[in-house]
Amino acid sequence: MKAGWLIAMSLVSASAAAQAPVSDKALGSVAADQVVATGSNDAHLVLIDGRAQLVGSVKVTAKPAHNAVVNLVRGGGVLVCRTTSVHLTQSADESLLLALDRGSMEIHMKARPTDVVITPDLRFTMEKAGKLDLRMRVVFNGDTCVENRGRNAPTLHISDSFGENTYIVKPGQHVLFERASLRTVMDHESTPCGCPPDEKASVSLAQAMKHGGSISPQQAATVHPFPTAQSDGLATPPPGTPETPGDRHVQVATTLSFDPTTADSSRPTQAAQAKKKRGPLAAIGRFFQRLFAR
Repeated sequence: MKAGWLIAMSLVSASAAAQAPVSDKALGSVAADQVVATGSNDAHLVLIDGRAQLVGSVKVTAKPAHNAVVNLVRGGGVLVCRTTSVHLTQSADESLLLALDRGSMEIHMKARPTDVVITPDLRFTMEKAGKLDLRMRVVFNGDTCVENRGRNAPTLHISDSFGENTYIVKPGQHVLFERASLRTVMDHESTPCGCPPDEKASVSLAQAMKHGGSISPQQAATVHPFPTAQSDGLATPPPGTPETPGDRHVQVATTLSFDPTTADSSRPTQAAQAKKKRGPLAAIGRFFQRLFAR
């Protein structure tokens, strides 16, 4: 297993969080070299032994190279997947609000009934306190993948932004809300909702487009290679057929050009010539033609 997954598994261990240096008022900490972290009103974040102290309301964005681990003071933590941004806010009673805009995250913590998880369209609350192992992914079209792992996990109550529809995700349930709709639910989703492994995964074009992801030019070239243009001098042309002595060859040389001003002026000229042909005599000719054709 890769180091990123070993770190993710260690989040459930309270001793790992206890060893991470944190200030008295911080809700948690994260390695400063793994993320871009900003506090409320862009407040300065305190660093202790290379870890940013997360106080009050903060935004954590994992860098593209790897997933980032936020160790929580209460125990456990949040795994922020590569390039994903997560907002963390702690209230006076130490309840947590975790907001995911787009991307993936994994929450491994001791959840409370007052904790809340939100996406741009959905709101998640816990029925009771318990050990939460929640994997989530939100893509650009709104598809929201939710995996509530564990037999004893808290039951999740989900409501939409208008509060008109609700849905319950039970312990061990794995679902996909298509376009963030609580009315269109794939109840037996099989694709993982959490962070992909840190190593480069082989993904097909169909899979990438189905889940709203993107592919790199290198991935596209591997699946559908495109020939290099010889006209641009980027590839060596194939060797020509040797000529036979005495054969005659015809060569045609021409130059293609386009001048918008010439093209526009030619159209009025053609129209004028056509109008000239449709003079009075042409109209009289058409009259007698129709008369004798009866």
